[in-house]
Amino acid sequence: MTLICSQFLEILEGVHLGMHVFMAEAACGHLLLRQRELEFHSAPEGVSGWLNQARLAFALPWRQISDGSVMAFTLSGALPDVPQGRFSSAMSMPLLTEALKKAAADPRIRGIAVKIDPLSIGWAKLQELRRHIDYFRESGKFSLAYMERAGEKEYYLASAFEEIYAPPTASLGLRGFSVGGSFLRGVLDKIGVEPEIKRIGKYKSAGDQLLRTDMSDSQREQLSALLDDIYAGFSADVASSRGKTEAEVREMLDAGYHQAEEYAAQGWITGLKYEDEVEELLKQRTGGKEDRVLRAPLRRVAAVGNSVLRKLASRQVIAVVRTAGAINGGGGGGLPSTGSAITAPDVIRQLKAVKDNKKVAAVILRIDSPGGDALASDLMWREIQQLAAKKPVIASMVDVAASGGYYMAMGATHIVAEPLTITGSIGVVTGKFSLERLFERVGFNQTTISRGRYAEALTGARPQSSEEEAWFDEGAWIAYRSFRDRAAASRGVSPDDLEAVAQGRVWSGRQALEHGLVDVLGGIGRALQLAKLAADIPLAQNVPVIEFSRAKVNPLALLSGSRSAAWLPFLAAMSVLPPQLHSAFRSLYGSVAASAGGLNEIQASDGGLLSGLRSGHPLALSPIVEVTAVSSPSSTVGQVCDCRQEPFGGK
Repeated sequence: MTLICSQFLEILEGVHLGMHVFMAEAACGHLLLRQRELEFHSAPEGVSGWLNQARLAFALPWRQISDGSVMAFTLSGALPDVPQGRFSSAMSMPLLTEALKKAAADPRIRGIAVKIDPLSIGWAKLQELRRHIDYFRESGKFSLAYMERAGEKEYYLASAFEEIYAPPTASLGLRGFSVGGSFLRGVLDKIGVEPEIKRIGKYKSAGDQLLRTDMSDSQREQLSALLDDIYAGFSADVASSRGKTEAEVREMLDAGYHQAEEYAAQGWITGLKYEDEVEELLKQRTGGKEDRVLRAPLRRVAAVGNSVLRKLASRQVIAVVRTAGAINGGGGGGLPSTGSAITAPDVIRQLKAVKDNKKVAAVILRIDSPGGDALASDLMWREIQQLAAKKPVIASMVDVAASGGYYMAMGATHIVAEPLTITGSIGVVTGKFSLERLFERVGFNQTTISRGRYAEALTGARPQSSEEEAWFDEGAWIAYRSFRDRAAASRGVSPDDLEAVAQGRVWSGRQALEHGLVDVLGGIGRALQLAKLAADIPLAQNVPVIEFSRAKVNPLALLSGSRSAAWLPFLAAMSVLPPQLHSAFRSLYGSVAASAGGLNEIQASDGGLLSGLRSGHPLALSPIVEVTAVSSPSSTVGQVCDCRQEPFGGK
């Protein structure tokens, strides 16, 4: 497997997170990447040239865009990395980034205006969005952000725009960051449930919420390191965008301003305007009549230059396979399928399709997953490895690619991560629950007849015997050594060397680069460059990029992985209680949770841990604890942005 050797990787100094400039050599020869991931060209394919100008002028009515238009839209809630259905109105990362690139060069578009509502996306996606906004700004067109409620994530994105407006009464409380965990051991003790969890790796903290009543020193160490990276990245990027120093950014966070006018007075936002006033501002900047704003629908902009015939006629294409969610085996065993999940058979089917497609010259594998079922992770790794033996595969990590998510990436030719991607977590967690005390309390009895020494090793009716515990430990260690050794082979180091950065430890993308776990920092643009180079395609050559993944809507999606921490006790109890007690406990907990309120400062996801442990399968699963702003505005977690929404007064 070809890797970009760290000794040939030069990161030039003075470049903020996400905009690294570098040259790389690899064992396959000299790889000279563009200095920047996104380099603005006034005439990208599909927009300029006399032929395309004619196409634009005589476009069909549903593809027409008026001269002097502004691309206006609202961002809120989640922003999936997987393209939505063709007839879906939902926003997605691929749609938005494509529209920003097209709008930058489309002569009919004068600028962009974005209303930023509370977001529930990760820092890596925010970095990629900021990079595309920077790209748009190089066109010289205006870029404007408007926000009414904003925490650090919303402001981090808004700071990339040339202008930022907010109403005088806006809630812009920027006060810093927090990270933490919720611990259920006390809850489990009260209901008579004994967790029997085996974790391999000093830092493998998945399971801590079941075993402990507080945070371990090792968990505190790795979370502090992640928090430091996010704090530093936020300070550096905001300072660069707003013409401030990093010290000034930190002083602003510590100041704890209450009023929007304080942010305006210090230059953190451009000015104070209500939505109707921003609307008037846009009227002056577009080419329409005095009483309206010319708008370019985002989907229409993104579709410019997309020709199905050109893709069919092209001799070479680059395929994009996108995976997002907890990993499960599908069709029995392992983690249950949810509305947002990576199901091994589905992914393997897509990988086989691109492997057999002779037009596909290279593959970009997008990964956004905390991991999950170890067997499913291994099966996908094997298929990725076989694909990489036939054509280049570039793993492009999104918000999270940890544990089983990193396992998948190990099979690729190269690995790309954003500076604030959460990755690593090379470790294993497995176990079961003993419900003996709970059964005694509620008067429930279970009788089992078995044959075989370990036939009852996973029973919940009693604790494990010492012999069963030793058998369980051995299985966990086998899974861990397999994971670690394959990671070592993929990175070209010995298992002993890899052990130093394994042990279940979670790293940021920047830290992972330093430790040799990833090859390059960047997003899908950098992955596309690597894909071209690895496939011997000139960087300047336009090659169609084909999406092989589309979102599947599951209206019954349960436990989607974006639950408030206040629901974790409920999930824990429901996963271990006998089915006949579910209804009563649901009613009881609903009343308690309603009176107690949510835990707003921390959002955590069980990611399928509790239900996975019930099966007894080894899990390559990382703990997902989101670093949030202490002042984050409330949002509908998991809500997908609807691109039909128009800011500033209508459609």
